[in-house]
Amino acid sequence: MTSKGHLIQSIKNHSVRFDTYDDLGAIVEAAANKQYVLLGEASHGTSEFYTLRAEISKRLIEDHGFSFIAVEGDWPSCFTVNQYIKGFSKTDARMALQDFNRWPSWMWANEEILELVNWMKEYNESAEKQVGFYGIDVYSLWESMEEIIRQLERIAPEDVESAKQAFSCFEPFERRGENYAISSAYYGEDCTEEVIKVLIDLQKKRKTYPKEHEGDLNLEVNSLVMLDAERYYRAMAKGGADDWNIRDTHMVSALEKIMHAHGEGGKAIVWEHNTHIGDARATDMADDGMINVGQILREKYGQKVYAIGFGTHHGKVIASQQWGGAVEVMEVPDAGPGSWEDALHQAGDHNKYLIFNKQNELDFDFVIGHRAIGVVYDPEIEHLGNYVPSNIAKRYDAFLFIDETNSLRPLFK
Repeated sequence: MTSKGHLIQSIKNHSVRFDTYDDLGAIVEAAANKQYVLLGEASHGTSEFYTLRAEISKRLIEDHGFSFIAVEGDWPSCFTVNQYIKGFSKTDARMALQDFNRWPSWMWANEEILELVNWMKEYNESAEKQVGFYGIDVYSLWESMEEIIRQLERIAPEDVESAKQAFSCFEPFERRGENYAISSAYYGEDCTEEVIKVLIDLQKKRKTYPKEHEGDLNLEVNSLVMLDAERYYRAMAKGGADDWNIRDTHMVSALEKIMHAHGEGGKAIVWEHNTHIGDARATDMADDGMINVGQILREKYGQKVYAIGFGTHHGKVIASQQWGGAVEVMEVPDAGPGSWEDALHQAGDHNKYLIFNKQNELDFDFVIGHRAIGVVYDPEIEHLGNYVPSNIAKRYDAFLFIDETNSLRPLFK
């Protein structure tokens, strides 16, 4: 265990101050030769987390040949953006982002993402190899089923009726995952057999479906979402770690399918919350039997993975007081005493980053509380559950700290 004074001094010794995007060169270079660069966030509603990730992503794409950005978002909505930035659809960036209409829509339908989408569109218009934008989350069960139907109507009308018949099993649940979870857990009524039947039929014919405009990838990932979302909602009502583990394992599987589609030399940038990209083995998540994207990728790909955590000391954030509730701008209080963010602030009330390596890892080889803010947040009681005990240098390869942050700017009220 280290003393508070030793930690603060270690941060002073090893951190690098940054005042502009131009000061991030060492972070970009450290990640440049990796295959999977994971960019975190300590909340889903902080402007600087998005803008910094965007700037790092732009440099990785322009200067180091990264292939795509994969985000903690729904596949169908993100694929609309992907089609737009690649010129496959006639719309505009703002219209494309309207597909993010499921709560919490502000996570991706915001001004910060709009600026990135416009940049990606412009980049692709002159790029030798286009970059993509994809969602790898698991929640879009009904949207993915609808997209499968639309695709089959266009490319394989002979398969549509059997798919529609199977999907009708989900109609009684009114597009609400919690209804399906309760039905499967307490009444033994689920649609597992129907989902498996459709997936077997799709798999048999997968190679015959057109590849134009990534139609084959769209069908394949929507099918994966359908399979894993059904499993996720079944597990949700049972408690424990299963639903979390199904979700993060799905995100890795979706990421690998996208990577395979991009072929040899593909390189991925992943945007997700710190709780997904920071290795779970370096937190108390492991004690609860939870795994996450960062852990799975490190176990499979080792040194090809580079994870960058993000944090703040105080500021403002977009969140809600309850799931599905009204969005509001909330004050993020000063980080709790003894926390990782508190130490970073006491080491200098300016923005800074740390790159962890063999020379400094012993200076950070201890467990300390690290703040995590979700889409549901109550600043007044954050000390009761918003700090994840973490060995920071083992959880991440680098860390970006923004002393004072501002809230995201939603596109649609």
